[in-house]
Amino acid sequence: MSDFETVAATENQAARRGPSGEPGAPGQVSQKPRSLAGDAWRDLRRNPIFWISLALVVLVAAMAAVPGLFTANDPRDCLLSRQHAGPSGGAIFGYDFQGCDTYSRAVYGARASLLVGALSALLTGVIALLVGMLAGYFGRWVDAVLSRVIDIVLGIPLLLAAIVLLKRVGSDNATVRIGAVIFVLAVLGWTTAARVVRSSVITAKEQDYVAAARMLGAGNGRIMWRHILPNALAPAIVVLTIALGSFIAAEATLSFLGIGLRAPTISWGIDIDSGRVHMREAATPLIVPSAFLALTVLAFIMLGDAIRDAFDPKLR
Repeated sequence: MSDFETVAATENQAARRGPSGEPGAPGQVSQKPRSLAGDAWRDLRRNPIFWISLALVVLVAAMAAVPGLFTANDPRDCLLSRQHAGPSGGAIFGYDFQGCDTYSRAVYGARASLLVGALSALLTGVIALLVGMLAGYFGRWVDAVLSRVIDIVLGIPLLLAAIVLLKRVGSDNATVRIGAVIFVLAVLGWTTAARVVRSSVITAKEQDYVAAARMLGAGNGRIMWRHILPNALAPAIVVLTIALGSFIAAEATLSFLGIGLRAPTISWGIDIDSGRVHMREAATPLIVPSAFLALTVLAFIMLGDAIRDAFDPKLR
């Protein structure tokens, strides 16, 4: 056998070997190594909890965006003659003490609750990324100062501080109160996400590609933006998904106490408070918004848990 034939036979034999070096079937091509995102998506596709929670989240988002698809009744069309009346027409859950359609108000209440939760999570993410990246990347005294700030804010009870701060908002304007609730929840709720980002940045900045970028002359800003941020973003999104559900529950609690959103804004917390007062006359106006709230919060928490488990290498 010639040298050329020997080399060709060796290459053909190597091509038939599998990824682990074991002989494989003829014509079998070695698979490319999967990325972390690819492995996570493979696990998520097989997780029924992910699909159930995602379906609930999409359903609530659709209610908030286009409530007219789910009910034809006007939630502000109220008649005292229909007070606590049973189901009739499009009012599948009857009417509340003001004669308003209970189901219609629950559908339209998704908009305010989801808006507050989403914008609070978004603002929280901005603060957490900024503080966490600065603390994790620069370290030393910057990390020491920002870590103490995180500890101080983390020690403040969220609901108690929100009650104190929102008491100072005297306006009943819907936009002002929604903005105030979003600001207060974000300012008090960013600490957990900031800690997660800080840990991810500390791990990422020790990697070889960051050292290579630094040797090639990349500045701190470019390294943080191009190389550190993509690695810190995934765990932050997981934490913020869970936090979004918590913010929705916090908004409902504040509105229930009369400190958050106020009428004429339609909110689950406001309707739960109204249903509680008149619970003896009819329980449906209390149960329906409570069920909508509980399912929405549970969906976001389950979705965040499923994504976290899929991206956690310790569970592989």
